[in-house]
Order: sequence, then structure tokens, then C-alpha cells
Amino acid sequence: MKTTETTAPVPAESGMPITKTGVPAKAPAKERKEGTVLNVFSHGVLVIWAFMVAMPLLWAVMTSFKDDASIFSSPWSLPDKLHFSNWSRAWTQANMSDYFLNTILVVGGSLIGTLVLGSMAAYVLARFDFPGNRFIYFLFIGGMSFPIMLALVPLFYVVNNMGLLNTIHGLILVYIAYSLPFTVFFLTAFFRTLPTSVAEAAFVDGASHSRTFFQIMLPMAKPGLISVGIFNFLGQWNQYMLPTVLNTDPDKRVLTQGLVQLAVSQGYKGDWSGLFAGLVMAMLPVLAAYIIFQRQVVAGLTAGALK
Repeated sequence: MKTTETTAPVPAESGMPITKTGVPAKAPAKERKEGTVLNVFSHGVLVIWAFMVAMPLLWAVMTSFKDDASIFSSPWSLPDKLHFSNWSRAWTQANMSDYFLNTILVVGGSLIGTLVLGSMAAYVLARFDFPGNRFIYFLFIGGMSFPIMLALVPLFYVVNNMGLLNTIHGLILVYIAYSLPFTVFFLTAFFRTLPTSVAEAAFVDGASHSRTFFQIMLPMAKPGLISVGIFNFLGQWNQYMLPTVLNTDPDKRVLTQGLVQLAVSQGYKGDWSGLFAGLVMAMLPVLAAYIIFQRQVVAGLTAGALK
């Protein structure tokens, strides 16, 4: 007795029509056309947005290598030759080297302090239940919504009474306090996504709370630390209001204050090429940091969002 082999029907995706032979039918031409139009529209918006963001940066870099006459006569053309003297003049005569050193000291110290203190506070709030846990957590969230403009006057008197006005370490402490609310908020959500079994195994082996945190949990939170570190670095590097109020010593100015002073002085001198060179100098560390750590930033954001 002969038997005929029949092909098993292919399961169709949800919402797709099925033919008499059991094979899913192709999507209607109208749906494919709508998807193509939407795809082209979204890519077009992204291209326009990328052009709007990248064009001013590229123009500033190109202008920093021109002389003053070319900036006004042909602002959109490429430089006839690379005038590296603009960069050396901005670095030496405009004191950009001093501003860079002060900014690196302030941002480096505040970034380390923010990540250490913020990660410790976030770990405790995420892992331990104690009276007042949620209250302290919401205090940090409230600090994110408090406008810094309202705190400038009392902050000035507090820093002055402590003898920290016009000092590098005083500015570092203020930057740490300014960045802690967002850091604790971000890392608390991240520590909650980490598995508790690893920490419990460490406690069983006799590890203390501090050793478990620094040797086990903190390395596991590396993507989150890099992400929040980049955000804090961008905010602290570009901070202008706090150093303007709390740091009036010309010898201890940070980069943002130096750029304003450079714009005023170079504007009177007509040295626009030196001004653009100083502007590009200030942008390069921020761009380099984001380009180098962009994968870690995305990994930290997605890891903190998924449980």
C-alpha cells in the first residue's frame, strides 16, 4: 500500500494570512510600501539631525586652522594652509594651558570622589533595607530637581565661611555635591539589576561587606560606572555657573571661565583664529571621551534598564 508524503504546514507569524497549502502568504504590498516609506523617512530625519550636529563642529575645526583674513573673506572654504600658530598662540598667550591644568585637577578629583561616594551610597540603598531607606533615596532624587540657581547665594556664603572660596579643593567638593544626586539615582537602579547570589556566596566564604563591595560588586557594576562617569564628566567639564561664583581668582580659572575671557580679549584684538583654536581645544577632550567609551555608555544604559 503506497502512502503519499505531505508537507507539514509552516507555522505562520501572528497576524499573517495562511494559504490553502498551509504556507504563510506574503505581506500585502500596501504594508510593505508603508514600511519602506517609514524607513526612508526615519533615516532622512537621522541624516538631517547628524548634519545639523556635525556641521558646526567641523566648521569650528576648519576655522581654527585659518588666518583672520580668510575667516571673513571665505568662511565656508577650506584653509589654504594649516596655520598651527593659531593653536600655539591660544595655548601660550591666552593661558589655555593653565586653564586646562586647573580643569583637569578639578574634574579629575570631583569625578573620582563622585563615583566612589555615589557608588557606596547607591549600593547601600539598593541592597539593604533599613528605616529611612526610601526617604534618603527620595532626598537624592529631590536634589536632582533643585535648581542650582537658587543655591548660588547660600552656597557662596557656606564655602566662604569654610575658607574654601577660590580654592581648587573647594570647587571639587562643590562639584561632588552637585553630581551626587544623579549618580546615586542612576547607580541605585543599576545595583538592583545585579544578581544577589554572588554577594551571598562571598558572605558565606567570610568576606566582609566592604570587601564584597570593592572586590565583587563594584567590578560587576563597571558598565554603569562608566556610563554615569561619562555623564558626570560632560557636566563637570562644561560647568560654568559654579566656578564663576565660587572661583574668582584669575590664576585658578577653569576652562569655561578661560574661554569667556578669551572671547572678550580676542574679540578686542581681532584674533578670531586664536579664539576658534581655543574653542576646539576645549571640545576635543569631551569628544574623545565619548568616542572612546560610547559602547560602554550604551551597555551601561541597557544593562541598567533590564532586569
